[in-house]
Amino acid sequence: RFLVPLVVAGALLASCGGDDDSTVDTDAPAAEADASDTSVDATEAPSGVILVSPSEANAFLADAPADAVILDVRTPEEFAEGHLEGAVNIDIYEPTFADDIDALDRDVPYVVYCRSGNRSSQATSLMGDLEFESVQDIDGGVVAWNEAGLLLVTG
Repeated sequence: RFLVPLVVAGALLASCGGDDDSTVDTDAPAAEADASDTSVDATEAPSGVILVSPSEANAFLADAPADAVILDVRTPEEFAEGHLEGAVNIDIYEPTFADDIDALDRDVPYVVYCRSGNRSSQATSLMGDLEFESVQDIDGGVVAWNEAGLLLVTG
């Protein structure tokens, strides 16, 4: 059961990314899933992580608890071009990303996003593996947020 999340996280990190050829380095050892273990679906989100639409995320944020954190995992340049109001930026491409996420409070709710959903999927997978209690991943990221007519702030 421990190896399956590592394999899923490794597959996500290897296959997903932003708009460039950058990759995310992990310290996790390579692992192979036992072919006889069919108890976990490889597409299943880690415990505590749910995929939400932009409108669902917006509704949550409109009445979010005071300790909720909006986490943008894009580059600082992308963040400056436009982000959700109140978001904090932790760049998934930074070598300290896993340590930065590990240092966060696991007991507060998070809304995580990137440009299209690829990098946030990687980040929320890590957060699930680290047993964060409540993580919402915005399906489609900023692209879908804009398409839904929702506002971003700049600066």
